[in-house]
Amino acid sequence: PSSMLAMATQVQKMGRAWGRLCLLLSLLLQLLGSQAKCYFQAKALCKYEGKRFSLGESWLSTNCLLCTCLHPIGVGCCETTQHPIDFPNWCEAHYNSQTCQILVVQKADPSLPCMKSMEHEWG
Repeated sequence: PSSMLAMATQVQKMGRAWGRLCLLLSLLLQLLGSQAKCYFQAKALCKYEGKRFSLGESWLSTNCLLCTCLHPIGVGCCETTQHPIDFPNWCEAHYNSQTCQILVVQKADPSLPCMKSMEHEWG
């Protein structure tokens, strides 16, 4: 009898964990937007740069992926950067790995942002 109660309690805890996990993943995907690419690694360990993570914990990887521990089933990661797709040919996208952002700048002077001006019309 006590082993049945222990097993029922364990099943109930696992059900709650899966529910939280599904909620976390849906919120994560909504936060990142529908255009974000996500990846799942079934055999990945919840370990990154020597630190262990438990179910539901998240970390930002050096390549700007937001990863979430889905122990015992693996690790899910989603891109955090939004990739610009519609900008004029006199501009280019520059990726900043320090901020995990992509900025659209002028080809002629990458220190200047790509903006509408009198000499350049776009949009």
